[in-house]
Amino acid sequence: MAMLTVRNLPDDVHRAMRVQAAQHGRSTEAEVREILASAVKPQHRVWLGDALAALGRKIGLTNEDVEILNQVQDKTPAEPLSFE
Repeated sequence: MAMLTVRNLPDDVHRAMRVQAAQHGRSTEAEVREILASAVKPQHRVWLGDALAALGRKIGLTNEDVEILNQVQDKTPAEPLSFE
């Protein structure tokens, strides 16, 4: 795991962080890790399948539309790439 050093942290910020950590029942270090993680990672992960399904519903895509797309889809296998 990586380590991070924060220099020149104001005393009042450090004190507030210690208080907040105590309120959450964790160490100051654990509190800092939680704050950093929540600041840079999304709360809810967007799943591609869910996003595509929502888009389909939004534009009114029906099962009949999907069937038509499957019928007209080119099923010819792709030619492999040649690097020569």
